[in-house]
Amino acid sequence: MAFIEIENLVVNYGRRRILDSMSANVDGRSIGLLGPNGAGKSTLIKTLLGFIKPISGTVRVFGHDVRTHATEIRQLIGYMPEHEAFIKGLSAVRILRYAGELSGLNPGDAMERAHEVLYYVGLGEMRYRPVETLSLGNQQRVKLAQALVHGPRLLILDEPTNALDPEGRREMLHLVRDIGKITNSHVLMCSHILQDVEFCCDTVTVINRGRIVLNGNIAELRKQDLRVCEVIVEGDRERFVGVVAERGWECTESRRGIEVKLPDGEEVRSLFQIARDAGVQLRHFHHKQDSLEEIFVNALEESERSAVAHGSL
Repeated sequence: MAFIEIENLVVNYGRRRILDSMSANVDGRSIGLLGPNGAGKSTLIKTLLGFIKPISGTVRVFGHDVRTHATEIRQLIGYMPEHEAFIKGLSAVRILRYAGELSGLNPGDAMERAHEVLYYVGLGEMRYRPVETLSLGNQQRVKLAQALVHGPRLLILDEPTNALDPEGRREMLHLVRDIGKITNSHVLMCSHILQDVEFCCDTVTVINRGRIVLNGNIAELRKQDLRVCEVIVEGDRERFVGVVAERGWECTESRRGIEVKLPDGEEVRSLFQIARDAGVQLRHFHHKQDSLEEIFVNALEESERSAVAHGSL
């Protein structure tokens, strides 16, 4: 069973529809939540947290319905918001103790966990300093720590590398990746930086115009592109392209070489036969695999074409 189940979810802000009949089962250890500005990512997060009630449809987190069990769900979730939300004058350890108690820990356990988690995120030596005196990078670490303090089953991170310098960003990404791999928490990471998602996450969910347009394991999505081969030829390049075109195969010239899409039913050996017929040598060959950026852009373009075809633009 997926830990997030969404079925025909509709959410409005006033008369404006934000989430439009959204349906998906979201699963995996580390999930990247992607989409252009205004796609509905923040609204989905607030709905998962029980802060927004759907107009219709259902959302279940670990089997709990957000309409009827919002309090139970929030106890299972750790949330790192995008923007600063501290109580000024409190030290990092006091903020974490307070967050732990709000999540259901008794005061003694909350204080013990506060110290443990602050050491884990690298703030052990700064835990007694007022949080407003910390650098932006260390404030980000405090936000991550308060989301972890009660040992959540789901950790929601909203732009965790926001405002970080390169070194701070690198350290934050390693923390996030480790959490997804070595703890019992699932990670849902919302970010505009695709490289960050690619580094930390094994699954991606893409939202556009209030609907989920792509949802799956990144490695599996890349495997779908294995029928596209990139080759570099030695000899008459134009002749090779001509023979490929005569066969009716899709062929485009790339910056490095030539991309050829194998038709259904054709094997790689057919490509070598074409090279022999064209009198050229294949000096380089590999299956092309899209980057996460290409997968993301393709998903958005396909959803826009579908919207135009159905007259929803």
